[in-house]
Amino acid sequence: MSWVDFSGHAYLVAFILYCVAFIFYVITIAGQKWSNRNSKHHVARWGRMSFIVSSAGLAAHLTFFFTRWYGSGQIPTSNMYEFMSFLAMAVMLAFTIIYVIYRKPLLGMFATPLAVLIVAYASVFPKDVQPLIPSLDSYWLKIHVTTAALGEAFFAVGFAAGLMYLLRIVDYTRKDNQARKQQRWIEYTLYVIVVVVGFISIVFSFRGAGYEAHFTQENISIDTQGQTIIRTEQVEYNLPPIFKPYNSHADSVDSFLGLEKLQIETPSWMKGVNAGRKLNTVVWSIVAGSLLYAILRLIVRKPLGAVIRPHMEGVNPNDLDEISYRAIAIGFPVFTLGALIFAMIWANEAWGRFWGWDPKEVWALITWLFYSVYLHFRLSRGWQGLRSAWLSVIGFVIVWFTLIGVNLIIAGMHSYAGV
Repeated sequence: MSWVDFSGHAYLVAFILYCVAFIFYVITIAGQKWSNRNSKHHVARWGRMSFIVSSAGLAAHLTFFFTRWYGSGQIPTSNMYEFMSFLAMAVMLAFTIIYVIYRKPLLGMFATPLAVLIVAYASVFPKDVQPLIPSLDSYWLKIHVTTAALGEAFFAVGFAAGLMYLLRIVDYTRKDNQARKQQRWIEYTLYVIVVVVGFISIVFSFRGAGYEAHFTQENISIDTQGQTIIRTEQVEYNLPPIFKPYNSHADSVDSFLGLEKLQIETPSWMKGVNAGRKLNTVVWSIVAGSLLYAILRLIVRKPLGAVIRPHMEGVNPNDLDEISYRAIAIGFPVFTLGALIFAMIWANEAWGRFWGWDPKEVWALITWLFYSVYLHFRLSRGWQGLRSAWLSVIGFVIVWFTLIGVNLIIAGMHSYAGV
């Protein structure tokens, strides 16, 4: 067995342990109602057990990271599978640091499923070790990507704590316009999370069924001498094609609900790598996530936020507000170093310029500016509580678009991340 194969087994172990840890954290919090007078003892015992399991999962995840690094001879952060896997590991590392400081098991009930979702999302991408392209073959890859991802991981923990604060503080018994507006936005946030679950489910379902569709795409460009260059590219789908690649024709498409006859061409302005396939995946994710959300609503017969809300009773919202702020305050300087300063140094070394308005660079700057505004309002304007929590949620949406959306819509020098 090679080291890379062994790392794959360690990754599976980490995923399973994260799932078990999530269940234990749920028992820790929800079980307080069952234990009555012994609730403190129950929380202490199950909280300790949950943390041990999640830490074991992190240890397995670290084993995956270092054994894949050793087996491949390069740091495993050079494609989407490796980067998202590292991001999930960084989220659990950030959670572990925050947990050691604050000792709040409730945070684990939100942080561990976030890591599980990212691990599952990473598993959607090709797992093969890919050789580094020349611009990535630098020690700055280790410094820039790891620190940027670690900063984003602390933002993720801040998002989890902020969402928990909203679920704790928003009163679902109120019917006034302001309360209803807050309830709708919380529900929309939970809906987006369910869509991510739907995306993972639908991809693995069709992949397990062996679904395939193949297209030949023609890419037309003009060189510096005015000559027209036509390049063909083979594009493989593992989901039924609602949207086919721009300027392409089908070679073979498995039948499913007649979609092989109803393909819509991807808009030409979507320039990201494999934009057609990604747009098709996004549409399927929304379809699957909406269906899953509808099923959940039919089962519980109330908004999902209203289902979670009762389990937040007894939690001090000020603690959640403080945890969210501290996580973002820790992540901000790390992100500043990794995503901006180290990135500009590497850009100058690789491309001969510190800044080039590449789409990924622009959105990294937007992310940095947003969290700068968050910290400014928090420290100088006293934006605590509800306002701060909403900013932490919105900030992580911007982070997620920077990681995923930019690769879908806009082509740039960081487009290798979408492969």
